Amino acid sequence: MADTQASLLLRKQLKDLSRRPVEGFSAGLVDDSNIFEWNVTIIGPPDTLYEGGFFNAIMSFPPNYPNSPPSVRFTSEMWHPNVYPDGRVCISILHAPGDDPNGYELASERWSPVHTVETILLSIIAMLSSPNDESPANIDAAKEWRESREEFKRKVSRIVRRSQEAL
Repeated sequence: MADTQASLLLRKQLKDLSRRPVEGFSAGLVDDSNIFEWNVTIIGPPDTLYEGGFFNAIMSFPPNYPNSPPSVRFTSEMWHPNVYPDGRVCISILHAPGDDPNGYELASERWSPVHTVETILLSIIAMLSSPNDESPANIDAAKEWRESREEFKRKVSRIVRRSQEAL
């Protein structure tokens, strides 16, 4: 079967990341026979509540990538306003291109084909550094972030510790 534009682009991005690793994450294929499913490990950013943690996630790319965004789902436990309870990451650049039907985001904040695996993962690292509790994916985490910061910190600290023990 001939390689599609998406698979060629993903192979190039994987090769680039293996040649020039980026600080803060690692990425590779879940299975060498499927370029559309990636395992990623995000290292908790310094000077954040997530510092020292190792958080695993799966990036799933659609067949028409880069015209449509991948989905990213943490497989490690995660407590964050912008991560759904099932682990799915909710950030603007992972939302379909164009106008937001709910009116929360500008089209310029949403998916664009210029994004790469690297820019997506760097955006997720930035999300860990500064949660957005204005339009949360996890209502309980957002409420706790706003109203009970010490309890939020305790939960995240437990998650970081568990992620280290899982290594």
